[in-house]
Amino acid sequence: MNNRVYAHRGMSALAPENTLAAIKLCKKYNIDWFECDIDVIADGTVILTHDSTLDRCTNRSGGYYDLTQADLAGIDAGAWFSEDFQGEPLPTLSQVVQWMNSYQLNANIEIKSCEAGKAMALKLLDGLQQALTALEPEREVIISSFNHLFLAELKKRCPQLAVACLYESYDCLDDALTVLEWVGAEYIHLSQQGLTRETVARFNDAGYKVAVYTVNSPMQANELFNWGVFGVFSDIPHLLAAQYRKVNTN
Repeated sequence: MNNRVYAHRGMSALAPENTLAAIKLCKKYNIDWFECDIDVIADGTVILTHDSTLDRCTNRSGGYYDLTQADLAGIDAGAWFSEDFQGEPLPTLSQVVQWMNSYQLNANIEIKSCEAGKAMALKLLDGLQQALTALEPEREVIISSFNHLFLAELKKRCPQLAVACLYESYDCLDDALTVLEWVGAEYIHLSQQGLTRETVARFNDAGYKVAVYTVNSPMQANELFNWGVFGVFSDIPHLLAAQYRKVNTN
């Protein structure tokens, strides 16, 4: 399959998002790439989380910037999804890297725009760099963020890492080519809402690979791939990838 399908927050339709359970299922369904979100806690441990609080996806409430790794043992990140996942831990990025090596998976790691200030943001980058040192050379990783300052700093530190600038609004694309060049990005990730073939062509022609979020329709994914999109992020990657293969073998 030439076009890439990313499991959005892991296999998030089948298991609680941003957990080891959701990532492990990628191997079962032959999905080579997953996406996850990271932020940092007080002692510099990088954790998987999409939100800036624990309320939605754990048995805890409130923020996490004052927590340490010792506090993670008391957090259940699975029961909210299903009783089958009760006791599922809130994972660290180091654990995820180990699973990537064990299950031969690749990852798009999205850096959340740390809300705890510059010192914590730099601690997040430090933790990300440290975790990735354990990644086996055969594994691939892309680092993305809506915070392009993060990506520019990371690229200075680790020029070998592939990075992707995320955009939420098409109102902000006027200077996107300048931003991509300044950051040193290889990818641009765009919302499916309002995307046009012309926009995809604009970035492809400039040498950037385009990925689109969040695509849960096989027909839409097929159209986007025909436009020249490189990859799509999906909550149902197992169904989408299977349907895409079927469409392109008939």
